[in-house]
Amino acid sequence: MMQLGEPELVARLKASRSVLIAGAGGGFDLYAGLPLYFLLRGLGKEVHLANLSFTHLARVRGEEVDQHVVRIGADTEGPGHYFPERALARWLRARGTPAPIYCLHKVGCRPLRQAYRALRSALDLDTVVLVDGGTDILMRGDECDLGTPQEDLTSVAAVSDLEVRQKLVVCLGFGIDRHHGVCHAHFLENVAALSREGAFLGAMSLLKEMPEVSAYLEAVAFSSEQMPEAPSIVSSSIASAIEGEYGDAHRISRTRGSRLWINPLMGLYWAFELEAVARRCLYLRSLADTETAGEVHAIIEAFRETVALRPRLDIPV
Repeated sequence: MMQLGEPELVARLKASRSVLIAGAGGGFDLYAGLPLYFLLRGLGKEVHLANLSFTHLARVRGEEVDQHVVRIGADTEGPGHYFPERALARWLRARGTPAPIYCLHKVGCRPLRQAYRALRSALDLDTVVLVDGGTDILMRGDECDLGTPQEDLTSVAAVSDLEVRQKLVVCLGFGIDRHHGVCHAHFLENVAALSREGAFLGAMSLLKEMPEVSAYLEAVAFSSEQMPEAPSIVSSSIASAIEGEYGDAHRISRTRGSRLWINPLMGLYWAFELEAVARRCLYLRSLADTETAGEVHAIIEAFRETVALRPRLDIPV
C-alpha cells in the first residue's frame, strides 16, 4: 500500500536485494542514477552500475562479460576525449568507494537483450532501474517530436523481456529535451495515462542538502574536469537546477549561444513501472529482432510515416 510518508520509488527499492542501475539512453544517463545508487548502498543493498555507452568500446581494454558488455574500472585503457563511464569510475575510487561499471554496446534490441541477460546471471539481479537524463523515454511514438528515442526505447524493449522481480524507469531533467524538440505537454499527458494505470510511482525532489544528491553534484563536476572538451549538457543543466539557478543560466561553454530554461522541475525524479512504459510504446514490438542501432532508427522513422502525430501544445499555465 502506498503511503504519504515514503516515496513509492524508495519503498519498492527497499524490497530489492540486488539492483542494477543502468543508463538507458547512453552518454551521461547513468549519472542521473547516482542519487539512487548511494541511497541503496546506504540501505545495505547490493547495487551495480551500467550504461548504454556512446564510448568507442572497440578501443576500451576492459573485461568482456558478454559479447556486448565490457566491465571497466578507474584504470581501464580507453579513449581520452570521451569516456564518461571511466570518469565516473575514477571519481568513485577517489572518494573511497571504488566500483566497476558495465558498458553496454550501442546495438539493436536482440543483442542488448542478451547483454542484460548476461548481467542478470553474473550479478544475480532481482531489480533493474533504467535511468534517463531527460524525459523523452516516455514518448510513445505519436508525439510531434520524440527527442532521441533510439537508445532509450531499445533499452526499454530489452529490459521488458528480462526475467527479474522488478523493472522500473526513472527520469531526471524535466525541460531538458526542449533542445531536441520534445513537447513537454505530451510528456505530462503520458504521465497522466500511466497514472490511470497505476504505473506512475510519483515524483520526488532532489535537494542539494541531501548527501546522495551532493555526491551526484560532485560526480558531475568531476566528469567535466576529466573531459573538458565534452562536458555533459544534460548533467550540467540538472546540476544548475538543483543548486538553484533559473532561466538562461549557462554552466559550460557547450551551451553558449543557445537559450536554456533551467528550472526547479529539472531536479525531480519521475518514476514508473517499466512494463507499463513498454506497453504504451506504439512501435516497441517492431524492435524485438533488431540487431543494430541503425535498424532501430529505420523502424522508428518508418513508423512515424504511418501515424497521425499529436499537434504541439503549450502547457497552459
